[in-house]
Amino acid sequence: MTESKRLFIAACLLASVVPAFAEKDTKEMDMFIGNLISRMTLHEKLGQLNLHPGEDIVTGNPQASNLGAIVAKGEAGGTFNIMGAEKTKALQKLALEKTRLGIPLIFGMDVIHGYQTVFPIPLGLSCSWDVAAVEKVARISAKEASAAGVCWTFSPMVDIARDPRWGRMAEGCGEDPCLGSAMAAAMVKGYQGDGMKGNDEIMACVKHFALYGAAEGGRDYNTVDMSRQSMYNYYFPPYKAAVDAGVGSVMTSFNTVDGIPATANRWLVTDVLRNQWGFDGFVVTDYESIYEMAKHGVGKGAKAASLALKAGTDMDMSSHAFLDHLETAVKEGKVTEADIDVAVRRVLEAKYKLGLFQDPYKYIDPEREKKELYTEENRKSAREIAAKTFVLLKNEGNVLPLQKKGKIALIGPMADNRRDICGTWSMMAVPSKYKSLLQGFRDAVGNSGEVVYAKGCNFHEDRKVDRWFSPYSASLKDERTEEELIAEAVEVAKDVDVIVAALGEGMQASGESASRCELTLPETQKRLLEALLATGKPVVMLNFSGRATVMDWESEHVPAIMNVWHGGSETGDAIADVVFGDVAPSGKLSVSMPRSVGQIPVYYNHLPLGRPAGNDWKGFQVFRSNYIDKDHRPLYPFGYGLSYTEFEYSDFNISSTELSDNGEIIATVTVTNKGDRKGDEIVQFYTRDLEASVSQPVKTLKHFERISLMPGESRKVSFHITPDDLKFYDYNLEYVAEPGEFLVMVGPDSERLSTLRFTLKE
Repeated sequence: MTESKRLFIAACLLASVVPAFAEKDTKEMDMFIGNLISRMTLHEKLGQLNLHPGEDIVTGNPQASNLGAIVAKGEAGGTFNIMGAEKTKALQKLALEKTRLGIPLIFGMDVIHGYQTVFPIPLGLSCSWDVAAVEKVARISAKEASAAGVCWTFSPMVDIARDPRWGRMAEGCGEDPCLGSAMAAAMVKGYQGDGMKGNDEIMACVKHFALYGAAEGGRDYNTVDMSRQSMYNYYFPPYKAAVDAGVGSVMTSFNTVDGIPATANRWLVTDVLRNQWGFDGFVVTDYESIYEMAKHGVGKGAKAASLALKAGTDMDMSSHAFLDHLETAVKEGKVTEADIDVAVRRVLEAKYKLGLFQDPYKYIDPEREKKELYTEENRKSAREIAAKTFVLLKNEGNVLPLQKKGKIALIGPMADNRRDICGTWSMMAVPSKYKSLLQGFRDAVGNSGEVVYAKGCNFHEDRKVDRWFSPYSASLKDERTEEELIAEAVEVAKDVDVIVAALGEGMQASGESASRCELTLPETQKRLLEALLATGKPVVMLNFSGRATVMDWESEHVPAIMNVWHGGSETGDAIADVVFGDVAPSGKLSVSMPRSVGQIPVYYNHLPLGRPAGNDWKGFQVFRSNYIDKDHRPLYPFGYGLSYTEFEYSDFNISSTELSDNGEIIATVTVTNKGDRKGDEIVQFYTRDLEASVSQPVKTLKHFERISLMPGESRKVSFHITPDDLKFYDYNLEYVAEPGEFLVMVGPDSERLSTLRFTLKE
């Protein structure tokens, strides 16, 4: 028996037995971890606070790697982005057998929207407004990732984003705190399951705490500056929803908050997250963010490490700042070993809750990995869920759905592309297994029609920019001239019945470090689209994107437009399902679509103005808040989306016009499917506080419900309004509902609303 094994067994005996997390008693966990910490040297403690990256051993022998040496020395509490169960098993064995105390590692990964079965990007998922579906995405993602040894995911990302120039809008759920909160809680529940008891339930990590989505100019890693009222009322709610759902860990953001880097911001990490919200998990930095504190000008080396630890940050991702500098900081009196013990306890508690002390190999099963990835059942779910995320923006003359007959031209850089359809953060995707859109169309049409294809253009006319639109741009790039590519596309389309143009962003054009100044369709794609429209054939535009893009020109000239985001591994079949009418489109925008970059930020829940131009804007109005040269309103508003059927809203009423401080009002509306096909509608309820101590938004989403109706079917949908639904953080950051008059609104989006009035009594 090895020394590490003897010490580990001794620790277990001293703390009784290590119970499974579901049966754990807080006292037993405290006793076990307290005993373990008492046996640790300072250096061993700091090792537990070090999260070392695993990219250097994506292939090769873990034991012989730099990471393997670090693990064997007890200088890593965990690692991330290790590919496969065999590698995680080898590293876990090193931790158990080569270190003095045999403390198991935690294995993390950026499992953002699926593992091998890739689901739509989170922004797309949020456009389904389907909370149960989003929870299912996280559940399947956890099952697949855990089969490969992963027990911790750096997801969900819940940053509110009002500026689509920011590429990481793709990873979040848009602009609204109510929708974002619902999605955050669903993701946490899906990942963590029933208390992480099973070997397919993994720990979630909500990120990026906090405010990262408000980076100035939409430029990644940039400064964030806002009032605390905005923080509490608009940006904090999704983080808090994740905490309330029991999220096990939180990741700090790169930006400053009140001028202090989030990783070292004690008000943010300790006062708000832990003391106000009651978070009891552990806090990990984003990649090298302690190291980057020096660049923010607030400290480096031991000072930066000390500031982060004292703020309440527990684990250091990649910068080695805790491991390299905190021993010195203890000697110099900047921190105490007791401060370090607090952080170590939180990290060890996470491992305990995951069941790693009971079974260090709980999540490492090569046989599961062989059988449980990209199964038919998972693919079916991904296909069905992807179809719910597509947003039909325009359908002039009912061009859609297409018939499965005749001759269809499928043209564009996304038409025959198996990789970019997956979107950002799809590291474990296996494109060779997936269908392209072209294959999906041909399978759908079968022998009843013909689907012809031409690429038509590259993603971008500038070679330097084109390589950033797709990681495979070099291999995908067609070296013919733009004129030759367009000419071929026009020739292919000359005798077809309809043209489908698959255009937009490749997977790398959105996501981390993918900010864009211009959000219009690249010129080469626009010229292709113009040439296709000039043929006189009906044109359907499929817009692939990881953000809200500017489609002012397209909306004016193209008869049918559907935003399909990046739909994941089953994109080809899912788009075919909707385009050919097997499934009616039902997605609704979770972010407002701007007419121009110049009007950004544009979002629905803005404050009222003293000189508004109004929603009936028909041209420039002097001395009003609008633009001389363009409509100030969004091109497509938050919550907007069409279907192949029509829904009628009627009989909107409320149970009372007065609400007491301990009562409720029930708002009810009848929704009827007036069309001739089944469809799903997302019913949206908003409120407005007409007079408050602090100016309140013109409308705020409070409740939504996704319903499915057969032709001619009606259903009543209700919203139970209580004083809690009317609360906000006032000037003193007190959470209050102030008596007075309110509006309650209902409709299919944030603009087409019916309104009733009620009073919250003194």
